[in-house]
Amino acid sequence: MTKQIVFSEEANPPLPVYSQAVISGKTIYVSGSIGITRDMQLVEGGVQAQTRAALDNMTKVLKGAGVGLESVLKANVYLTNLQRDFAPMNEVYLEYFKSNPPARTCIGVAALPLGAEVEIECIAELP
Repeated sequence: MTKQIVFSEEANPPLPVYSQAVISGKTIYVSGSIGITRDMQLVEGGVQAQTRAALDNMTKVLKGAGVGLESVLKANVYLTNLQRDFAPMNEVYLEYFKSNPPARTCIGVAALPLGAEVEIECIAELP
C-alpha cells in the first residue's frame, strides 16, 4: 500500500497530529474541517457560518488533491446540537452540493474541538 499526504497552502493548516488528507489508490480521505479561520479562531455567525467555513476549507483541501466537491463520494457531518442545527446546516450544505449530493451521515456529538458546532469530513475519488 502506498499513501500520499495532501497539503494545501490555501487550506487551514493542520495540527501536527494529522494530515489535511491522504490519498491511497484512487481514494482521498479528507480530515474533518471545523468552521475556523487560518489563525484557528471560530468564525462568527453560528452553525451556518461554521458550515460554510468548513466546506470552503474542505474544498481547498480537495483542490490540493486535484479534485473538487463533485468527486466526494461520502460525507460525515458532526453536530453538537443535532435537533437545533440540522436544518440550518443543511441549507448551507445544499449550496455546495446542489446536484448529485454524496452519501452522507449526520451524527450528534457531545463536543467538537475549539467549541465548534459542526465538523465535516469526506471521502472522495480521483478521476
